[in-house]
Amino acid sequence: MKHALITAGHKGIGKKVTEQFLKKQYSVTVHFRSDKNKVRELQEEWHQYKDNVQFVEGDITNKADIEHVVAQAMEQFGRIDVLINNAGPYVFERKKLIEYTDREWYEMMEGNLSSVFHFVKAVVPIMQKQQFGRIITYGFQDVEHTPGWMYRAAFSAAKSGLASLTKSLALEVAEYGITANMVCPGDIVGDMKENDIIKARLLEDKETPVGRSGTGEDIARIIEFLCDENSDMITGSIISASGGVDVVHKSKKQAPGR
Repeated sequence: MKHALITAGHKGIGKKVTEQFLKKQYSVTVHFRSDKNKVRELQEEWHQYKDNVQFVEGDITNKADIEHVVAQAMEQFGRIDVLINNAGPYVFERKKLIEYTDREWYEMMEGNLSSVFHFVKAVVPIMQKQQFGRIITYGFQDVEHTPGWMYRAAFSAAKSGLASLTKSLALEVAEYGITANMVCPGDIVGDMKENDIIKARLLEDKETPVGRSGTGEDIARIIEFLCDENSDMITGSIISASGGVDVVHKSKKQAPGR
């Protein structure tokens, strides 16, 4: 049985991704930061998968916590085939770069960029021994072109760096049967993060060219495909799923889905 480690896999888009892998008969280690009530709810909701899922608490801005999450995954399931870096802090308040506090800046860098570095350092040696692995990171539309994003400078800087890291990593680990790709959700907000495509098609969205909102299921389906053993020709890619919406240059206040 293949095993997936999913950060923040207990809520939002991460929950839909976890469900997708559980349905595909993966075992899953679900990282969460602090929401123990949500975890208790999921332990009941996912009771049928109780032998194949474990929840591990940790702060992804803390290297020791990252190492603990990886160690628990290995102790419980003995392998890591898929690493999905779903977690990533975000500052919702619109503010210019000089208005960011030091704490906010470093949280954006540590949570969205450095955390992936630490996870990769811990997980890639495991995947190398297995001669197989799939690594997924998250970005935003056009991130590979390092666009400016007014009022989101810290987040966009971290994700632009992560796009380069993902591509570099893909080159370095390809010989071991490991791929690394970035998925870029569009504006998936509110309960649509944990919702299905069927429901989204019932709700018209005039601001999205395809006519509906994105959902967590959209992202989960893309990630599942990228992690298939026969998707090894796709690596170092940045794949956008925004329904045609330019999330970078929209002027109104919206945040990328998590």
